[in-house]
Amino acid sequence: MYLFRFFAAGAATLLLTACGHSLPKMDGFDDAAWRSDPYACLNKRAAQLPALNRYREQLYGARIASIDDLLGRPDEEELSAQTEKTYYYYVEPGAQCEPSHQRSTANKLTFRFGPLGVVTEVLYERPLAVPAS
Repeated sequence: MYLFRFFAAGAATLLLTACGHSLPKMDGFDDAAWRSDPYACLNKRAAQLPALNRYREQLYGARIASIDDLLGRPDEEELSAQTEKTYYYYVEPGAQCEPSHQRSTANKLTFRFGPLGVVTEVLYERPLAVPAS
């Protein structure tokens, strides 16, 4: 019985680590500037959007840890009943910049992660007026 549990745990670990992928180097994207602007209150994130959008398709299938490494912890996070996670990163200043950090209608970048912890959706609350360059 112990041997079966050992192999089952090993197989589960292998399956979970095999899902998703790491992110490539994103030329033109300043991840330090992004992370230094929590809630987009300093309005530094908007300048990073054209570069981020060039690599948007490559964000699909990335692991949660890769998104955390790239963008830092999200400004807001939700967990659904099905163990799916949603990250929100504000991309413009708004009511979230007030001392209480209340939820805002300011535009935000949304990442949805499936049960295996990989990106399934990358969207904006409102379409961007930023050229894809």
